Amino acid sequence: MKYYVIEDLLQAIEKSGRPYDREKILAAYEVAREAHKGQCRVSGEPYISHPIAVSIILVDLGMDSECVEAALLHDVVEDTDVTAEQVQKQFGADVALLVEGVTKLGKISFTSREEQQAENVRKMLLAMAQDVRVIIIKLADRLHNMRTIEVMPEQKRRDKALETMEVYAPLAHRLGIRAVKEELEDISLRYLDPVAYHEIEKMLELKKADRQSFLEKIKAKIRERLASEYSEVYIDGRVKSVYGIYRKVYIQGRAFEEIFDIYAVRIIVDSVNECYNILGIIHDLFRPLPNRFKDYISTPKPNMYQSLHTTVIDKEGIPFEVQIRTWDMHHTAEYGIAAHWKYKAGITGHDKLEERLAWIRQLIENQKEADDVEDIVRSIKSDLSPEEVYVFTPKGDVIALPVGSTVIDFAYAIHTEVGNRMVGAKIDGRMVALDTPVRTGQIIEVVTTNAKDHAPSRDWLKIVKTTEARNKIRNWYKKERREENIEQGRAELEREFRRNMITLPEGKAKEFLLAIAKRQHFEVVDDFLAAVGYGGVLLSKIMPRVKEDYVKMYRTVEPEDPTERVPIKPHRVKGASSGVIVEGLDSCLVKFARCCNPLPGDEIIGFVTRGFGVSIHKKDCANVINSINDPNNAERWVRAEWAMESAKKEHFKSTIEIVTDDRIGALADISVALSTMRISISTLMAREVKTGENIVTVTFTVSDIDQLNFIIGNLRKIPGVTSVTRSVQ
Repeated sequence: MKYYVIEDLLQAIEKSGRPYDREKILAAYEVAREAHKGQCRVSGEPYISHPIAVSIILVDLGMDSECVEAALLHDVVEDTDVTAEQVQKQFGADVALLVEGVTKLGKISFTSREEQQAENVRKMLLAMAQDVRVIIIKLADRLHNMRTIEVMPEQKRRDKALETMEVYAPLAHRLGIRAVKEELEDISLRYLDPVAYHEIEKMLELKKADRQSFLEKIKAKIRERLASEYSEVYIDGRVKSVYGIYRKVYIQGRAFEEIFDIYAVRIIVDSVNECYNILGIIHDLFRPLPNRFKDYISTPKPNMYQSLHTTVIDKEGIPFEVQIRTWDMHHTAEYGIAAHWKYKAGITGHDKLEERLAWIRQLIENQKEADDVEDIVRSIKSDLSPEEVYVFTPKGDVIALPVGSTVIDFAYAIHTEVGNRMVGAKIDGRMVALDTPVRTGQIIEVVTTNAKDHAPSRDWLKIVKTTEARNKIRNWYKKERREENIEQGRAELEREFRRNMITLPEGKAKEFLLAIAKRQHFEVVDDFLAAVGYGGVLLSKIMPRVKEDYVKMYRTVEPEDPTERVPIKPHRVKGASSGVIVEGLDSCLVKFARCCNPLPGDEIIGFVTRGFGVSIHKKDCANVINSINDPNNAERWVRAEWAMESAKKEHFKSTIEIVTDDRIGALADISVALSTMRISISTLMAREVKTGENIVTVTFTVSDIDQLNFIIGNLRKIPGVTSVTRSVQ
């Protein structure tokens, strides 16, 4: 692991040939060195090595002096006694803004890791809206941390790698910084799926000599053909990144030999006309593959990427991709937004830059209305999806949407009112269903109505892919259908209460509901019910806490049982339920209550039924709490305990509910995890809820509460799983 010193940064500055303010950069270094004196990284090296390394990455990207100064100072406000005011006084408002934007919210109390991540990302996005250099510094910071991540504990490596893959690599992609994006993805993959990573590395290594020989031969052939007309053409070759291959081999299920763009030749010329002329020559020189041509010059990607892509086959039958672009396009492709600083010594064409960064403001708008802070990161992951489709309006305008988006997403991307008044859609002139996914190149026309009583359907929340569309539908119902939302929310809450055996004592309902509402940051119960009705609050996520509060608030002290004072010799119950001892009863039938499904390890109590023996409940079961002080039933409750030696020979059914993000493969991951733990599954059902999440209900056989807790703990580690709770059948 390299230890960086200030001489390394000065050497990088000298090599860049750019007019950096060395005096201010050295001043920032001195402040950082003094502030971090005595601090070390996990590896044991002096902490100052990290900000220097981040600064070198920014110099390589071509960022300006203020960026380099901010990089040197980016941890002093968070980790030392230096204040933001001191930074502003010595280095100016711009540097202070950059430092403040990168600083994490480490001094604020959070209830969960997800909430902290959400607030950190939200803060970065708000800072990006003021100055996009904030995120470029943060990406450089994350890149160096990932380069040195091997010194971290294994679980922390995986957590950081997952966060990098879900948030930071997509941000680098949207900003067009290809080199940073690919390195972040490759390092993250090494720790998220090390087996697959090393398999791909091995496949590439085995073919390394053949690959280099093939690319050199193709480049020579193209150079010879273009020499007479284009003597200044630059030709280069590249191999697809490890993660790029991983996506196609392991996620899309394609064979290594079926990936046509593992090899790519890049041709860089001076003008757009030359790009199209050379494309014709390439198609004459090699045989083009059908439907493998993409014109990103006339239709640029949202991250500003422009190039012509075509896949061709040489005489040996080996497919490869050819990318043709101008030098300006190449600079943007490699450095993205950073190209404005690297090649123009500052920002020119400010209006055009503002237009290209409009997606940042849209991203902020999309998550402003989130009722649950943990939804923010999930929204950002969706909106930053690197996989996109490009469709056209009837007027020829290009709209970029995430893969899987429907015609409803398209309508809301055009305008809120277009989506709200939508009654149908045409793709390439033909009417289609509203849940039809759109594909690149299609022309989409939205059919609207002017009827005053028309409203978007609540069912659309289950269909749409984009956060923008989902928020706009929710906002319509939030503003226009308040009374309907309250009734809908009340009905859903009552249904969940019945399902969880929650029966509130007379006169206590208002007090209990107000407590729930305030925990969700609502001052009025009706506001909470309305949020449930329009989908702003997901009951499946809050019910475990609600049920816990119900037990705590309304559990009454059980009357003293005379048998507590007079020792009674317990009699072991015979038969299929021999894992339970019931006091005072002999040889009676025992059954386990389905309302709470008790397991060995739970505190239990028995209820003498009429003609069906003793029903065994958990002591905190809602039915126990509601019935134990009823004079008509008090005499029928009896003490019970587990006969652990006998119970170990039994098997018990248990049911859990798993809430997951709506992603392909989530159900498969759950099944694989249970299979790996050798769990016998009785039933497995999945359903989608209005927020777009899935609830998976699984019933399986376990031996005791410890095994159940072990299963729940492992399932919570699955990516995309937001909660796992024990449930009733």
